[in-house]
Amino acid sequence: REESPTRRLHALAEQLLERYGVVTRGSVMAEGVPGGWAAVYPVLKALEEAGRCRRGYFVDGLGGAQFALPGAVDRMRAMGEAHEGHATQVLAATDPANPYGAALGWPRRDDEASGHRAGRKAGAVVALVDGELGVYVERGGRTLLSYSDDPEVLRSAADALALAARDGLLGRLAVEKADGEDVFDTPFASALIEAGFRHTSRGLRVRA
Repeated sequence: REESPTRRLHALAEQLLERYGVVTRGSVMAEGVPGGWAAVYPVLKALEEAGRCRRGYFVDGLGGAQFALPGAVDRMRAMGEAHEGHATQVLAATDPANPYGAALGWPRRDDEASGHRAGRKAGAVVALVDGELGVYVERGGRTLLSYSDDPEVLRSAADALALAARDGLLGRLAVEKADGEDVFDTPFASALIEAGFRHTSRGLRVRA
């Protein structure tokens, strides 16, 4: 027997909660759900009333209507209490856990006319620092785009990228350009060197 549309929407809403932890209008639109936010919102509200999820303002900048699993809320609170320094994650740009290009728009850069622009592209990687975009690595690992002027943020992102590469998660990173310039001519070079990137004839490299 064919499953009813209501059951399908309930199953989809629960799948989104499991996948994203916090579901917003942006994450629903990024998934291309038929009917969009208007179709999913009543189901999420019903799940909230049944005690299956919570509604609140859990993450700054993601909009007012946010629904989350209770466990996800508890984990976010625990992470916020546990991290005294910068909390950094390295993710594929297409990973559902990366909010940019889905729940959040990509931060704008002054040099976008040069052709280097972040996007949810296969092979690209993001380094999130305290939940915000710190560095975007274009496919192939030769070009980086930084989204912070804070040296501590750049160091945290560089450390995380080096660790991910050494753990075999990224393969080899051989950075030649940063923010459209030769990597050695940018402030990011010192952060990469401190993280263990080595000089080559073309740039800075770290291997698995």
